[in-house]
Amino acid sequence: VQLVESGGGLVEPGGSLRLSCTASGSIFSINSALWYRQGPDNQREWVATLLSGGATNYADSVKGRFAISRDNAQNTVYLQMNSLKPEDSGVYSCNLEIRGSVDYRERSYWGQGTQVTVSS
Repeated sequence: VQLVESGGGLVEPGGSLRLSCTASGSIFSINSALWYRQGPDNQREWVATLLSGGATNYADSVKGRFAISRDNAQNTVYLQMNSLKPEDSGVYSCNLEIRGSVDYRERSYWGQGTQVTVSS
């Protein structure tokens, strides 16, 4: 299984970006999905979670501005980011709990990370 992230870039404050995390390979199901970010201080910060049943949870710093969603048919998880602020800048990484279609075991996979820069 491999994860490929896309959608990062440079955006002005107040702007929007949508990040994508697409899984490929021997996938039976994607269970939980999480997004993290790592800022200039190199500390990894949890951003959002989407559980298999559809429940979502967000860090207080992004609540009301970010939305996590999924497209099961495309094996893709999204992070819609609105009203972006400079402090949202960082490398965003997805972490998916995936049940394989060969042995049906659940494993954790990480994307390669995508840079988001919010600056005027």
